[in-house]
Amino acid sequence: QVQLVESGGGLVQAGGSLTLSCAASGTIFAINMGWYRQAPGKQRELVAAITWDGRTNYADSVKGRFTISKGNAKNTVYLQMNSLKPEDTAIYYCKANLGSNDYWGQGTRVTVSA
Repeated sequence: QVQLVESGGGLVQAGGSLTLSCAASGTIFAINMGWYRQAPGKQRELVAAITWDGRTNYADSVKGRFTISKGNAKNTVYLQMNSLKPEDTAIYYCKANLGSNDYWGQGTRVTVSA
């Protein structure tokens, strides 16, 4: 069983910063992880991803503002969000990939006020 728990969501004003955390348990160390988000009335989209060996990629809309990183000792992934915009408002989901399986957390809500 793989469990993912997100934390760090909240309400911030435009231009502010927020850091999301995702803790994964019940899986191996070398896993691929990523952050997705789903805004009101829209489908879920990829925000950022990091491979087991540290390679990262980002959606164009967040490139230069968001940074994804992985903890060294624990299966934990972070999303540092800077220069937040109202359009970043969404529920953010952590995803872990293990072999052919994807595992999802319950999500954490991020609201950016104008």
